[in-house]
Amino acid sequence: MNHFYKLSCMFLILTSPWLATANEASLSLQQAEQLALQHNPALAASSKQAEAMATMPSQVGSLPDPKVSFYAMNFPVDSFSSKQENMTQLQLGFSQAFPFPGKLGLKSEATEHMAAAALQNTQEFRLVLLRNTRIHWWNLAYLDKALSIIRRNQSLLRNLVKIAETKYKTGKGLQQDVLLAQLELSKLLERELRLKGARERQRATLNALLGRAANTVITIPSQEKFEVENSIQIDASKLKNWARSHRPMLLAMGMKVDASDSMLALAKKGYYPDFNVGAAYGFRQGINPANKQARPDFASIMLSMSIPLYGASKQDKAVDQRMAEKARAQFSRQDIANKVDADIDSAVSDVRIAREQVVLFQTGILPQARLTTSSMLAGYQVNKVDFLNLVRAQLNEFNTDIQYWHQVSALHQAEATLAAAAGKENLIKDITHE
Repeated sequence: MNHFYKLSCMFLILTSPWLATANEASLSLQQAEQLALQHNPALAASSKQAEAMATMPSQVGSLPDPKVSFYAMNFPVDSFSSKQENMTQLQLGFSQAFPFPGKLGLKSEATEHMAAAALQNTQEFRLVLLRNTRIHWWNLAYLDKALSIIRRNQSLLRNLVKIAETKYKTGKGLQQDVLLAQLELSKLLERELRLKGARERQRATLNALLGRAANTVITIPSQEKFEVENSIQIDASKLKNWARSHRPMLLAMGMKVDASDSMLALAKKGYYPDFNVGAAYGFRQGINPANKQARPDFASIMLSMSIPLYGASKQDKAVDQRMAEKARAQFSRQDIANKVDADIDSAVSDVRIAREQVVLFQTGILPQARLTTSSMLAGYQVNKVDFLNLVRAQLNEFNTDIQYWHQVSALHQAEATLAAAAGKENLIKDITHE
């Protein structure tokens, strides 16, 4: 009965809580979020883009730079003397262009709306970054849990192989039991390799989000029993209303519509002329032969204006262009709003289903799988259950455990997706404080 004792001890070890080695470098979800927000280069680039856009309204709203001119006028080509002719002069001028009143204000207004939209785009990128960080962190958490379960299962099968070999050598077992245990062990080794590959990919992606080298080591804190917060109710209608007034992407689209309004008003101002005002002072030398006196200097004042002579092919077309752009912005905003509603509905459904599945695993599937394994073990010890059924029951229990943690990960990922869709950084926290 020595092998029965070994098998019983082995099951007691496997059913006890698994303790991971403490690692000071473990990366919690909150730490991952902070690192992403602080070091993600794409978020930093988006922020700098918003800063650049914020400097534009004062630029486009300012008058054009004035012009200073200098002319050497009416010099005779036979002598190039400044005293020979009455009209010879050195002229210094100054001019300033003045767009029709209201044009600069509309340009500045449109650019302010676009700058505000750029800032909202940065906030939208922040939400997406948090969502992706949470998704990949929970993928890593699941893969680590699955790997730990598989390694425990490998230890079990190795012991089962030894037990089967011992029984076969003593004439109390079958060779097919040995081969079966070895085959299942090989399958677990192959599955472990696939999970390791998946973990490497997830680690590289998460490190990229955190602004770190792809091969940076990531250790996820050990995940223990998970409690589903069924008391928190998620109302899709409230989330949609919140998104209408808070989702950065929708706010940015609204600001682009406002910018298109300003650009349309500016295009209509194109029918009005722009002005240019200038003054010049001409310096003359020499004596006027007519009165024998020094030649006086010249002073000039200039006023010019543009004439919208080609309105049918220019200004009319500009107005048509801006009207089409405004309509496009409005349709785009409505399209994005519809997609946000659809994303919220889909994510709410995913969260509800994931919660139900986790609860089903906790209250039904997992306890049943463990009870089945215990029953099979008891039957095997009294030779009422064959080795094949025992192995299958144990493998089913471990696979069920892996599926459970996959559902836990899927629940957190669905919550992260829903938070981003609704325009919230912390879905559960925000809902509980409403």
